[in-house]
Amino acid sequence: MRGAGWTARVVDLEDLAPIRARHGIPDRLASCHTGVVGRYAIEGHVPASDVERLLREAPAARALTAPGMPAGSPGMEAAGREPYVTLLILADGSTRPFGRHNGA
Repeated sequence: MRGAGWTARVVDLEDLAPIRARHGIPDRLASCHTGVVGRYAIEGHVPASDVERLLREAPAARALTAPGMPAGSPGMEAAGREPYVTLLILADGSTRPFGRHNGA
């Protein structure tokens, strides 16, 4: 995110489960990082362009996630390349595709 011009404050926690629960991110959609920007949680290796779009469009949603650690997602480029989808987590807990990416 910093590479895309964002200012980030990093807080290292041993257990992200309470943060994820507070923002309605189910375990099946979890990843290794949880961030908060505005009213949204950002879970995992979500591209900055998706975060910018999320804030611009301001959908009725809880969070945006890139479940797991998809190869080719930001920060995971060394793991190879694979297509992946970012998912919007809606207020009722359901999801819908938000961004489609080919990896790195």
